[in-house]
Amino acid sequence: MSVSDEVPDYHGWHVQPLQPDHAQVAWYEPHRRVPRIRVCVHTCNCQATVYELCAAGGQAFVRRTDRETKTVHETAWMGTTAARRIFELILSGKTA
Repeated sequence: MSVSDEVPDYHGWHVQPLQPDHAQVAWYEPHRRVPRIRVCVHTCNCQATVYELCAAGGQAFVRRTDRETKTVHETAWMGTTAARRIFELILSGKTA
């Protein structure tokens, strides 16, 4: 038995389809505020759009990368709890 037989293929989090009553997130052009940003969690790379919950300088934000259009946007920087909540709402399809 090889290692590849023992480890299942992992895709990561998938964003659920948008709910009819979803809210809109304000997306902004990214700004380089700090030298390093830590990606805490991200959605699956098998999708065209990838979302990342990022943290830096005591704050957090969600980054959205659309690989088809090659664009990157991010939410406003905020407290970690608020950014985590937005990331959860995106995953559940309750916001876009």
